[in-house]
Amino acid sequence: MQSNERKMQCIAFIGFGEAGGTLGSDLAKACDVRTYDILIATSARAALGFKAQAAHVTLCESLAEAVEGADIVISAVTASAAHDVAVSTAKFIKSDQLFLDINSVSPETKRQNARVIEATGASYVEVAVMAPIPPQRLRAPMLLGGQQAKFVEQQLRLLGMNATAVSEQIGVASAIKMCRSIMIKGLEALAIESLFAARRYGAEDAVLASLHASFPSLGWAAEFPDYLISRVAEHGRRRAAEMREVVRTLEDVKQRPLMAAATAIRHDALVDDMSAAACEYDPSKPFSWRDLADRLAVSANQIPK
Repeated sequence: MQSNERKMQCIAFIGFGEAGGTLGSDLAKACDVRTYDILIATSARAALGFKAQAAHVTLCESLAEAVEGADIVISAVTASAAHDVAVSTAKFIKSDQLFLDINSVSPETKRQNARVIEATGASYVEVAVMAPIPPQRLRAPMLLGGQQAKFVEQQLRLLGMNATAVSEQIGVASAIKMCRSIMIKGLEALAIESLFAARRYGAEDAVLASLHASFPSLGWAAEFPDYLISRVAEHGRRRAAEMREVVRTLEDVKQRPLMAAATAIRHDALVDDMSAAACEYDPSKPFSWRDLADRLAVSANQIPK
């Protein structure tokens, strides 16, 4: 293993979406960063190339090219692709490399991925990203697990990242994130269902005032409702996929995932409703949950009273 005194010189991202793109762009200011994304083989290749170029990140033609010689290989893909990426990367990764799995998957999926990577002699570290990477970017809090978690914490902190080792056991960091998501994404789902209905009845101001009176520190009377619902409007599919990983997390310890399963359905439903109404989330404009509720009501012929 590398000396604790030396920063990583080369980092490879597998997946260059929101997480990989944001972190890769920031890390490229301190070290060599490269990426491979399956979109390179699609019509999105040109856009992917422009994005990588703007981030000063080298776009690789293959997974093997991205992995070769990298100090750290970071898997930043969708939950459904996380295991396949670990299996594919295992064909190329070497014993002196680190594999960081930052995907939002269940503890058992992380353990499976660890077994695949560690069978090659390489080191596996799970990473639980505990807050949206934008707007905190490198400072987004991350929990680490695995035999090399403490070493990786030191290396990531040298690169300006907010990393904390929580366990030498794979699965603990992911369990923290998954159990937290029951509350956070469940609150998003409840906000959609409560406030959209209240808007139909013309009762939203009173509902928000009551919520604010009960929980004044959250900001129910200010921007908190817009924030909660905007996360689903922008990333509902991805968040629903994570909640299905939460379902698996609960089932693995014989817990009935009643709320987690319902949250996944509610997140997917908002995206479905937006698609049916030809209503797209626009990150360049301020988000208003009221405007979204009204647009969906018009589309469904349920005009607010």
